[in-house]
Amino acid sequence: MKNITFSKKDIDNMESRYRTRLINSLAGYKSANLIGTCDQQGNENLAIVSSVIHLGSQPPLFGFVVRPRNSRRHTLENILETKHFTINAVAASFFQQAHQTSARYPKHISEFVAVGLTPYYEPSFPAPFVLDSNLKMGLVLKEHIHIKSNNTEMLIGEVVSIHMSEQAIMPDGYLDLESIDLVTISGLDSYHVTQRLDRLSYAKPEESLVSLNRRGEP
Repeated sequence: MKNITFSKKDIDNMESRYRTRLINSLAGYKSANLIGTCDQQGNENLAIVSSVIHLGSQPPLFGFVVRPRNSRRHTLENILETKHFTINAVAASFFQQAHQTSARYPKHISEFVAVGLTPYYEPSFPAPFVLDSNLKMGLVLKEHIHIKSNNTEMLIGEVVSIHMSEQAIMPDGYLDLESIDLVTISGLDSYHVTQRLDRLSYAKPEESLVSLNRRGEP
């Protein structure tokens, strides 16, 4: 296979959309999630993101990145207003509907309605979950960080509720994502299903790795 090298000059001189697709693809496979929010007037918003990252387990923290405010960012505005949001994993059964939420709908149009997904609410939690998702988290905003390098913004939330299929969680706490049919994203618009190679034991110096079966046992 022939290799190719791009210098900084090459990258800077690329056509804008070509560069965006290329650089976004370099991160490899990323989780596909829908961020659910609602403003104080009851206007719901649903937006697909591929930047959700795990930041810690105690307390349980997740963050995601919002693009620069060159236009209105309803997800960002709603979270800053209500301090609540949901993260809903995208399954193969509705990935096309999830992708459609990236369209720029007016604020008064609910993406739930526009793409045909179902919202549901927990008592005393103002942000909508996606009923269709097999893995859902409710989060409370903890930090809002402005990234000066490219004028993006990171929102960090603490998980206060988790909803998932009971069969997906293993005795050791591992979550079998394949059993709930989730998809991943590469680049901006390519969706994939996964195939696990193996689970491996905790790595220690001078100890051989052990393959773990589906139940989390050697």
